[in-house]
Amino acid sequence: MKILAIDTATEACSVALNTGNGIVSRFEICPQQHSQRLLPMLDEVLKDAELVLADLDLLAFGRGPGSFTGVRIATGMIQGLALGSGLKVAGVSTLAAMAQQALTAKPTKTRQTETKQASWVVCATDARMGEVYFAIYKSENGSLGEVVAEQVCPPEIAVAHINDTIVSNEGEATGEFEPVGTGWLAYPALEALLPEDHEVSIQFPDAVYMLPLAEQRAQEGDVQVASDVKPVYLRDKVTWKKLPGRE
Repeated sequence: MKILAIDTATEACSVALNTGNGIVSRFEICPQQHSQRLLPMLDEVLKDAELVLADLDLLAFGRGPGSFTGVRIATGMIQGLALGSGLKVAGVSTLAAMAQQALTAKPTKTRQTETKQASWVVCATDARMGEVYFAIYKSENGSLGEVVAEQVCPPEIAVAHINDTIVSNEGEATGEFEPVGTGWLAYPALEALLPEDHEVSIQFPDAVYMLPLAEQRAQEGDVQVASDVKPVYLRDKVTWKKLPGRE
């Protein structure tokens, strides 16, 4: 499938396009510049791939959780693209995208390509206000399975979930445990769980890793038309204004 994915939920801004023959992408750390950088990056990716929106099969976006402003930018952009092209949209969790990246076992300073993939991935992204956006995933037959549902919670609750889900009573890990997200180094309760000298190499979601998740959504029929697209904030106080004519 030819799929275009975008994400602006964190300090990173990314665009990725599966052309059917390969992937063209852009990734930048650009805090508070997403609205200025997203469209140029989108144009660059389409130009490099020599494709236009009409050539695509599906649109995808990081639906959150993340920065309220950032999630709104991606949601508004994807709605506009979907309206103009008539393409369906797959919303992808930003936490799931980071877990997907961890499970690809990309080479990092702490994990080389020849090492086994992590069986457990724990996502903890700093949500400010003393909380993290949190979820636990596990590799099941090569695919991503959500074990602890995404939520916003204090880091101490996240630690309790980790202990209950992954760590046995003796304190021994039941499987390889890959931490991802900015929350690990933002809160001492989480940082205390990291092995000595362990680098949290995956800090932000990347649209490249939303592509396989979006394709899976499409195969399951879990896609929306433009007017039904909405973000996921996890905090109840924030609401999303839908397109005119929608309740």
